[in-house]
Amino acid sequence: MRSNRMFWAIFMVGLGFLFLADNLGIIRINVWNLIWPAFLILLGIWFLVGNAMGNQDIEMELGSVDLGDAESASIVVKHGAGRLSLDSSAETGKLVSGSFAKGLKAQVEKDGTRLKVVLEPNIHGFSRMGFPGNWIAGKGIRWDFGLAKDIPLDLVFEIGAVDAHLDLTDLLVKDLVLETGVSSTDLKLPAAAGTTHMKVEAGVASVVIHVPENVSARVKAEAGLASVSVNKERFPKQNGIYQSSDYETAENKVDIQIETGVSSIEVR
Repeated sequence: MRSNRMFWAIFMVGLGFLFLADNLGIIRINVWNLIWPAFLILLGIWFLVGNAMGNQDIEMELGSVDLGDAESASIVVKHGAGRLSLDSSAETGKLVSGSFAKGLKAQVEKDGTRLKVVLEPNIHGFSRMGFPGNWIAGKGIRWDFGLAKDIPLDLVFEIGAVDAHLDLTDLLVKDLVLETGVSSTDLKLPAAAGTTHMKVEAGVASVVIHVPENVSARVKAEAGLASVSVNKERFPKQNGIYQSSDYETAENKVDIQIETGVSSIEVR
């Protein structure tokens, strides 16, 4: 928490100097146009410092959630800052299994044959919004885990300043929500899940979405100052919507809705 306060203190002091210099006539620029770039530069330096110093001091612990007789599941992944790697490698009989820095806190509720699970770091005082402090001295939270690939899943990712690699290729994901702040996310969509509905809500982020070759897609984007790049050869644009020519009849397809402010979103 102390390092969180230090990050925001440095940012506010730097911003204050910019406004002061502008008021005194020392610089002749639009300070408001510098706010986001200055924020990103400072945050990037913060990340580099954390990565350079490594995270060997963070103890990795095994964690899991039993699948039992569940036939479907909804999973909310809450991760504040660090690294997140996910795939379909859950152990037999497990809904979730893998390695988690400082351990895993899992809230599990069963509703008939459906599991409702919330995953978050097992850290006292954890806050997804207080992300910068988790990077000081390389103390980003690292998760490497897998999910069960034999049952339908609804996934929600609530992540802050995270370097995320999400490989959902072999998972049966039906609904997918990505809520991300200042982060970098590389996401591979399911290859044989039938219809997948995906929603992206990004603040200041870089998101690359990979659509498997045998999967059709429809992409709707509401972007403020964002850069949204869609592969127009695969998904031609008509009436403001990017869509595969065979979307309506495709066996496997994904419906992607993008809502973003200042981000870079790419759909391949």
